[in-house]
Amino acid sequence: MNKDQEALIGLVTISDRASQGVYEDKGIPALQAWLDSALTTPWRAVTRMIPDEQPVIEATLREFADEAGCCLVLTTGGTGPASRDVTPEATLAVADKVLPGFGEQMRAVSLKYVPTAILSRQVGVTRGKCLIINLPGQPKAIKETLDGVFAAVPYCIDLIGGPYLETNEEVVKAFRPKSAVKQVMGNG
Repeated sequence: MNKDQEALIGLVTISDRASQGVYEDKGIPALQAWLDSALTTPWRAVTRMIPDEQPVIEATLREFADEAGCCLVLTTGGTGPASRDVTPEATLAVADKVLPGFGEQMRAVSLKYVPTAILSRQVGVTRGKCLIINLPGQPKAIKETLDGVFAAVPYCIDLIGGPYLETNEEVVKAFRPKSAVKQVMGNG
């Protein structure tokens, strides 16, 4: 990725009530704020607020990964045990590969804060050159979860053929094996 290009990141709030305007969405603003602080690579968001409808979620994830060309899609909401919570089912339905470590780590991080984290069914998957991660819906939980898993995200995106994302190490230090770290060349 050259300096003029931006990484495209999809941000999706999945909520019947937020998509109907019953309450103000706080998920997408929380995701944007966290990514603004964490990424040093130029990036641009594609956003969508949709209801808890599995076909709509699947279509949105396919559109963002296949047509828009997002390297990362972060969803908020719809990961609990309620009957309308179908985000994980929709995510798994469009997946090429499931990355169980994301769900395991997100629950481990959240369990440090709330015992109800065991009710979360968040997943991480790949679709083509896109990593899709389901996150909780509350801004505090979004930050805690991203703080706990994002170190692995840039290298995962490298491995699936996406752009090289760099992070602000004061927020989160991206982990890559030494052989995968690109040296930034200065003007000479």
